[in-house]
Amino acid sequence: MAQIKVSDLTFSYEGTADTVLESVNFNIDTDWKLGLIGRNGKGKTTLLRLLHGECEAEGSITTSTGFDYFPYPVSEKDLEKTADELTETWKPDVEPWQILIQMDQIGMDAECLYRPFGTLSFGERTRVMLAVLFAGENEFLLIDEPTNHLDQTAREIVKKYLSKKKGFILVSHDRDLLDGVCDHVLVLNRKTVEVQTGNFSSWWENKEKNDAFAEAENEKHKKEIGKLKAAVDRSSRWADKNESTKIGFDPLKEPERNISTRSYIGAKTKKMQARVKSYEKRIDREIEEKEGLLQDVERVVDLKLNPLSFHKEVLIHVSDLSLRYEGAERELFHGLCFQVRRGDRVVLSGPNGCGKSSILSAILQEAERKNGGKTDTGLIVSGTLEVAAGLIISYVNQDTSFLAGTLREFCRDRGLDESLLLAVLRRLDFGREQFTKQMQDFSEGQKKKVLIAASLITPAHLYIWDEPLNFIDVFSRMQIEKLIRDFKPTMLLVEHDVRFRDQTATATVETGV
Repeated sequence: MAQIKVSDLTFSYEGTADTVLESVNFNIDTDWKLGLIGRNGKGKTTLLRLLHGECEAEGSITTSTGFDYFPYPVSEKDLEKTADELTETWKPDVEPWQILIQMDQIGMDAECLYRPFGTLSFGERTRVMLAVLFAGENEFLLIDEPTNHLDQTAREIVKKYLSKKKGFILVSHDRDLLDGVCDHVLVLNRKTVEVQTGNFSSWWENKEKNDAFAEAENEKHKKEIGKLKAAVDRSSRWADKNESTKIGFDPLKEPERNISTRSYIGAKTKKMQARVKSYEKRIDREIEEKEGLLQDVERVVDLKLNPLSFHKEVLIHVSDLSLRYEGAERELFHGLCFQVRRGDRVVLSGPNGCGKSSILSAILQEAERKNGGKTDTGLIVSGTLEVAAGLIISYVNQDTSFLAGTLREFCRDRGLDESLLLAVLRRLDFGREQFTKQMQDFSEGQKKKVLIAASLITPAHLYIWDEPLNFIDVFSRMQIEKLIRDFKPTMLLVEHDVRFRDQTATATVETGV
C-alpha cells in the first residue's frame, strides 16, 4: 500500500478566469475504493486528468504509484480496429492472458476482443475497457463515469465487478453504484475538500446532520449578534445622553448638582463607552465564529414546474406495437403494450439497443403529425400507436452535441424567457460566470442542465425525457426527484438510475423482443 499526497493543488484552464481547483489538499491510500463526489463543474474530471499527468498545475502530487485512466481514447478510425489491437496503445505492457482473466470476471466472451470495436454496444465497450484497465499491476486507476448510457443489466455487472476490486478512484453520479462499490469518499465541497470512510449514503447522512448543525449554529450566532447590536445601540445612546449633561445645568432645577458632578458624569460615561467596546468585541467574535459555518452547506433548492392539464384521461395508447427502421429486416421489438394516463410517470426500461429511444421518436413523430407537422424518422410502425390530438410535449434529448452559441441565442431560437431560464439554471447550481460562455464549452453535465431547465420552463401536457440524468450530479438529481414528486407531471422517461426510478415512477414498461 502506498499513499497519494496532493498539496496546494490549483488549476485553471488557459484563456479563462475561472479557477477550477484552488488550494486542494488531501491524502489517500492506493488500496482504497474511493468515490469522488461533487457538483457539476467542481473539477472532478479535471482532478483525474491532473493525477494522470495530462495537465500541469500549481502545487504538487506526490506518490510512488503509477496511474491509468478510463475511458481510453477512441477515434473514428479506432472503431474499425479490434479491442485486441487497441490494447497495444491503451496498455502496451499487459499480456493477453491478463486481459482474458479480467474479461471472464466481468462476464465478457473472449471473442469481443477480436471484433471491430465499433460493432460493440456501449455496455460491451465499457466492460472491455475496464477489463484492460484492471489487467495491469501496481497502478492506481482513475475511472470517470463508467455507467453513462449503460442499461440496468450492464450497470449491475459493472457494479458487481468493481465491488471485488480495489485501488481506484471512481467518478459517478449513480448513488446505487457508489453505495455498492466504495469504501471511502473524496468530496469536492463548495469551499473545502474532505475524505471520509464509507459510501455515498453514509457520507450523505453525516452531511445532512452536519449541515443541520451548521444551520442551527448560524441561527444561534445571528440571534446573539442581534442582541449584542441592540445592546451596543442602547449603551451608545445612554453614553451620549449622559455625556451631554456634563456641561450646563440649571441650579434651580438641579440644586444637588455642582461643578464637581462633571467628573462623576465623565467616569460614568467612560464606563458606558467601555461596555460598548466590550459588546463590539463580542460581536466581532460571534461574526468570526459564524464565518465559514455555511460554506459547504448543500441547499437542494426547490424547483418549480407548470404542467398543463389535458382534457383527456389517456394521452398515449400503445397496443401490439412493433418498430423497425427502413431497410432493416429485424424489428427492434414487437407486441409492446402500455398507456400513459394523466398524472402517470412511465419509465421505459430494457437493454441498450432495444428501441427505447425509438419509441419516444415514434411518439413525437405521431404527435407532430396530429398537430399538422411532418417529420420523417425512418421508422416503420406496426400495431397501434395513438397520441391524443392537441398534446403539447416538452422533450429532452439524450444528445447534447447540437448545443452551441450563447444561452441568449438558445433562448431566442426556442422562444424561451431568458431571465426565467437563467433563474432555473442558478437553482441547478450554475455559476453566473457560465452565462456568458459558449455552450459548446460547457461540461456534459452543464449541457444536460440547460436542456432540463428549458423543459422545466416550458408548460406542457406531457414531458418526454430521454436519459436526462447522464452526467447530472447527485444533488441536482435529488432536486429533480423532489420536483417530480411535488408537481406530479405526466411524464414518459428513459432512465437507468435505479434510485431515480424508485423515487419518481408510477409504472415501468419493459421493452425489447
